[in-house]
Amino acid sequence: MSNLLKILLVEDDELFRLGLLTCLQQESSVELVVEAADGETGFDLARQQAFDIVILDLVLPGWDGIETCRQFQQFYPNLPVLILTSHPEKNLVLTLIEAGAKGYCQKGIDAEKLVLAIRSISTGATWWDPNASYQIYAAINQVEQLSSVVDELQLTKRELEVLTLIAQGRTNQQIAQMLFITAGTVRVHVHAILKKLNVRDRTQAAIFALQQNLIA
Repeated sequence: MSNLLKILLVEDDELFRLGLLTCLQQESSVELVVEAADGETGFDLARQQAFDIVILDLVLPGWDGIETCRQFQQFYPNLPVLILTSHPEKNLVLTLIEAGAKGYCQKGIDAEKLVLAIRSISTGATWWDPNASYQIYAAINQVEQLSSVVDELQLTKRELEVLTLIAQGRTNQQIAQMLFITAGTVRVHVHAILKKLNVRDRTQAAIFALQQNLIA
């Protein structure tokens, strides 16, 4: 990759795309900006020439931004994707990470910060705006807390699976069918779960699990 950036801009809002194109073309570190109004067109363009980064909107005709990001991640894993959108949604960032995005910015970000984000991601780093960073931190913290509670209670992975199904109101027979084990084995797991949680019955076990965020 040269020091000058080749950018693929995937954005269906023509006016916004034109404004961003004009902004990026004024940057000395940018060599080329190629436009696409939808994900499929952007994907086809990436097959025709090499880019250093994709700037991708989430709301697009045809493939939405998430699906487009997944396609780039699957077929061009070394081509980083920066999400630039005006649609902040709770837990969106975790979905974007799963889809392979390397960064997330809100539309309206200062041009200077946007260029810095583009530059950072194109060199292998990641870039998440403050709200996105908070969501990532919260998710990591929740996973760590869950792991701590599970370790403290000494619940096995299988017991946690059974507990989740108990909270869904599943019978022992249903749990056995879903986990491909016998009903007798389920009863053994249920007994162990009640003992470890120090509760009397399945209902109390489900309530405890929900209160401790052991299950969704």
